[in-house]
Amino acid sequence: MKASTLRAWSWVHTWFSLVSTLFLLMLCLTGLPLVFTHEIDDLLLGHDERPMQADGARLNLDQVLAVALSRHPGGVPRFMSFDEDRPVVNVTTVDAGGPEDRYTFQPIEQISGEAAPPVAGHPVMEFILQLHTDMFLGLAGMLFLGLMGLMLVAALVSGVVLYAPFMRRLPFGTVRASKAARTRWLDYHNLLGVVTAAWVLVVGVTGVVNTLAVPIIAYWKDTALRELTAAYDGPVSLTERSSLDAAVERAKQALPGMTLQFVAFPGSTYSTDNHYAVFFHGDTPLTAHLTTPALIDARTGELSVVAETPWYVKTLSLSQPLHFGDYGGLPLKILWAILDVATIVILGSGLYLWIARRRRKA
Repeated sequence: MKASTLRAWSWVHTWFSLVSTLFLLMLCLTGLPLVFTHEIDDLLLGHDERPMQADGARLNLDQVLAVALSRHPGGVPRFMSFDEDRPVVNVTTVDAGGPEDRYTFQPIEQISGEAAPPVAGHPVMEFILQLHTDMFLGLAGMLFLGLMGLMLVAALVSGVVLYAPFMRRLPFGTVRASKAARTRWLDYHNLLGVVTAAWVLVVGVTGVVNTLAVPIIAYWKDTALRELTAAYDGPVSLTERSSLDAAVERAKQALPGMTLQFVAFPGSTYSTDNHYAVFFHGDTPLTAHLTTPALIDARTGELSVVAETPWYVKTLSLSQPLHFGDYGGLPLKILWAILDVATIVILGSGLYLWIARRRRKA
């Protein structure tokens, strides 16, 4: 490799790493507890021991929605989701005329109609998740962290390119323990970097994909779902909507053998202004993260289309569990945590090496 090419790759590795290091350290430090979100929430919050009626006739979804709206007058329904391990329906509403990102979340027991205890994360974990996701800056924060992720990928690729010429005279994995501290840390940095390269690439790329969730969903709505709204004069009003329960049953007939996940109401993020979007998922470790919506005409209750999600939406659906290692049980989470700690060491040692080099030159 020519000297000029080596200098170019070295420049990319140095400066892309430096610019993004502090933010990447924040992401690694906040990502470490997020790997064990479920376990930490169970430890901090415990389990609700209040007995819940398990047998008896269940309220249909229209009745559940009516209960939720009676408890929150003026609310506009946006989503309805379903607990997997208890007979609870979660209704999410927004205030009419209010901001779309200020939700009211109501868990309702489907048998008694009473309010159920919410299954929510611990406030500390919610804070960490928000910091990790967008630094409390919304879409701008997500896109900024996506840019930092791209810099991480560039630094990783350039580091792999530089590894071979810089280490060609030493056996793989050599750590020159008898040398000066800067040399030892350089060897640790190189060794950990090349060993974890594949994992860092996967986590970095999936992290970038996750930061693009809002534009990905918006693009899906503006392209794949646009033709469904062409025949309508305007959005369907609350009084014009047909039975929600009947719409869900119609969607189940269109997608037999799949598991109901959630319903997006007309006008919400995951639907059009004229349809109930009823989302289903599979029952295998892979398909459990892949959703397929059936869009039901909110006026007539008829099936409009089973909207097979395009590849970029499926990529988004798979990125989050892959990013946090949340698909292989506790052993995989422990592996993710070990690799996360190794990445923290890589970032810290890289910063130390740059500072030591500057001092040496001075």
